[in-house]
Amino acid sequence: MANRFIGLIVALCLSSLAISTAQKRYDPTWESIDSRPLPSWYDDSKIGIFLHWGVFSVPSFGAPTGGTAGEWFWWYLRGQHQKEFVDFMNSTNPPGFKYEDYATKFKAELWEPDDWAKLFADSGARYVVLTSKHHEGFTLWPSKASWNWNAYDSGPHRDLVGDLATAVRKQPSLHFGLYHSMFEWFNPVYLSDKANGFSTEDFVRDKTGPELHEIINEYKPELIWSDGDWEAPDTYWNSTNFLAWLYNDSPVKDTVVVNDRWGKGTGCKHGGYYTCQDRYNPGHLVSHKWENAMTLDKGSWGYCRTSPLSFYLSIEQLINEIVVTVSCGGNILINVGPTADGRIMPVFQERLLQMGAWLGTNGDAIYASHPWTTQNDTTTGDVWYTLGSDKSTVYAIMLSWPSSHQVTLGAVESVPKSIKLLGYDGDVHADKGSSGGITVALPHIDDTKLQWAWVLALQMP
Repeated sequence: MANRFIGLIVALCLSSLAISTAQKRYDPTWESIDSRPLPSWYDDSKIGIFLHWGVFSVPSFGAPTGGTAGEWFWWYLRGQHQKEFVDFMNSTNPPGFKYEDYATKFKAELWEPDDWAKLFADSGARYVVLTSKHHEGFTLWPSKASWNWNAYDSGPHRDLVGDLATAVRKQPSLHFGLYHSMFEWFNPVYLSDKANGFSTEDFVRDKTGPELHEIINEYKPELIWSDGDWEAPDTYWNSTNFLAWLYNDSPVKDTVVVNDRWGKGTGCKHGGYYTCQDRYNPGHLVSHKWENAMTLDKGSWGYCRTSPLSFYLSIEQLINEIVVTVSCGGNILINVGPTADGRIMPVFQERLLQMGAWLGTNGDAIYASHPWTTQNDTTTGDVWYTLGSDKSTVYAIMLSWPSSHQVTLGAVESVPKSIKLLGYDGDVHADKGSSGGITVALPHIDDTKLQWAWVLALQMP
C-alpha cells in the first residue's frame, strides 16, 4: 500500500510539472523568449531541405563568374544596375519588359508536390523549409497582404505553400517549415518607413506582420526561418511581441522552432537556434544549438541556369559538410533551387538520393546524436565523432579510407568492448595504440561495398 501511495504522489508531481511546463507563458522580452526550450524534434532531425523558389526562378540567371546568386536578380538589376544583369534583361526580353512581368512566366506547370515530398523523404532529410516569400515580396500563397503579387493571383494560380504542406505531411518522416523575408527591396511602404529612420511602422503593421500571422494560422509550420531583418532593429519588426504570441497562443506553440534573424543585431544572439551567417560551419563545438544553411550550388540559392558543373557540391563534399556540422552540434539545411516550371534538376536529385543511401546505412551516427567529448580526432584529421542517442555508442566517422587499411583514433583512450563498421558484416578489431589511442584494423575497402564516408560504432566500456 505504501509503495502504491508513493507511486501516486510521484505521478501527481510529474503531472503537475508537465502541466506547469505546458502552461508557461513567455513575455515579449528577449530574456523571456530566449529561455524557451527548443522542441526536441528539431535537434533529433539533424538534416533539412531548403527550397528557394519564386519569380526569380524564371530568369534563373547569375553572373557567369559566380558569387552573385540568382534569387537576388532583381536587386542586381534595379538596385545596383550591374551590367551583366542589365544586358541579360535587355537581350532576352522585349522592350519595356519589367522584372514584375516575370511573374506571368512563373507557372509551375510541371510541378508534382507529392514527387518532391517523396524525394525529400528518400533523401533522409527530416524537415523541409520553403521560401513562402523572398525579398522580392512575391508570396507563394494567396496572401491578403500581397494583393496581385502572389502565386494564386498570378503565375501558377495555385497555393504553392498549401500544396507542398499537404504533400510533405503525407510523409511521416518529414516536418514542414517556412522561410519568410521580413523586408522587401522595392516595396514603397517599406522604403517610406526606412526613409523615416524606421520611426514609422506602416510596413510591419500592414504587410509583413499580417503575412506572418497568415502563414502560422493557415499552414501551421513547425519551423519559421526568418530573414531580411538586417536593416532595422527588432523593435521595428515587433519581433518579441510576435514570438511571444507564437510561443504562447499560436496553433503551433508547442512544436514550432525559429531561427535568430529577427532584427539588426539579433543574429547569433537571440531567438531559437542560431544561423549566424549563411553557410555557417565553425568547425568546433558550439554550445547553443545552431544550423548550417548551405547550398548544393555553391554560387546560388535559387535555380541558376548559368551555374557550371563545378559549382555543384560532390557527394563527398556534401557528406563532409553533414558530418562536421553534426559532430559540432549543428543541424544542416541543404538548399536546392527548383525551376520555374516546378522541376528539381537531376544533379540535385542525384545528390539527395546519394545522401539518402548513405544515411540509410549510417543514420545511427547522425539522427538524434549528440556531440561527444571530442569532435575532430586528435591524431587522424579526417575522423569526426558523434555520440549515439543511447549515450553509450561513440561513432567515429572517417571521411577518407586509409590506404594502410588501419586507422588510429587518438581521442579514444581505451579499447572498446565491441567495434563495428556500419554496413559491413565482417569483424573489425582494435588494439591499444603504441603512442596512445587505439588502432583499428579495417577490411579491404572493396570488401565493404561502402563509399563516400565510413562509420565505426564503438561500444565503450
